[in-house]
Amino acid sequence: MSADLLSSRDLVLAAWRARTVVPGFNIPYLPMMEPVVRALRDTGSFGFIMVARLEWEKFQAGSLAAIRKEYGRVGDPRHTRLHLDHVPAIDEDQKVVDFEGVIREAIALGYESVMVDGSRLPLEGNMAASKAIADMAHAAGLPAEAELGAVMGHEAGPMPSYEELFASGRGFTDPEEAARFVKATGIDWLSVAIGNVHGAISAARNLKKVEARLHIERLAAISRAAGIPLVLHGGTGIARDCILDAIRNGIAKINIATAIRQPYEAAAGRSVAEAQQAVYDTMIGILRSELELEGLAATLGVKPQGVTP
Repeated sequence: MSADLLSSRDLVLAAWRARTVVPGFNIPYLPMMEPVVRALRDTGSFGFIMVARLEWEKFQAGSLAAIRKEYGRVGDPRHTRLHLDHVPAIDEDQKVVDFEGVIREAIALGYESVMVDGSRLPLEGNMAASKAIADMAHAAGLPAEAELGAVMGHEAGPMPSYEELFASGRGFTDPEEAARFVKATGIDWLSVAIGNVHGAISAARNLKKVEARLHIERLAAISRAAGIPLVLHGGTGIARDCILDAIRNGIAKINIATAIRQPYEAAAGRSVAEAQQAVYDTMIGILRSELELEGLAATLGVKPQGVTP
């Protein structure tokens, strides 16, 4: 089957059924996109090129249109799809967001999947927002992602210690709520909170990210209850064995941001070329060693250009 016949929905479903995972890579700085795509191509892998609202609000992604334009220049349908990541109903500064307007714009621009984040709303409000976006996306032939529970780390200001968060289970996704949520909303992919944390704008943004761990038993229960592909946000800093165990228990998409952002930022003061090389080198390590996703494109049914030795 040719790449243009495989939708984002098809690809994630294929990963879910094969008990593998499609990685997604956030682009807070436009020059990062080219080395991310190049690394996916050179390893015969596959991944989502992603932007979240905070990456054009608080970093230098520019805008939905700027990301779409750069993707048109460097994207490769044999190895990539374009995904709109977190568009919150209420943002990290507790401001109400016109999430429907943002997502409508992304669909019009040609994004191939979208995510609404209603996790700061009460459950009923989250379900209503997620259903509205699922209906909008499905009308355009696209899959929609939503979040249940609260993956911490996108909040302004300091977080509690990681050990405190994990021990308390604060924000963890509830399996029974997951079953209800999926049935009520019709979403295609569910982002879950099981010990994972974001690293984008938390107090530790420029420090080594905490080594998170995952509550695999809870994940397995969520997977059974939800019955759809699950998404792991905050993929940087989680032990490799833990991630591989999560993939075996329902995670079909994993989001990676800090791992490639920090090398870019560290080298950008010297030159953009050095920063891009740092991203490329990091990507190769992630795809070949950490996630073992070399050759993923063929596994998903996409005919890759070829693998660089």
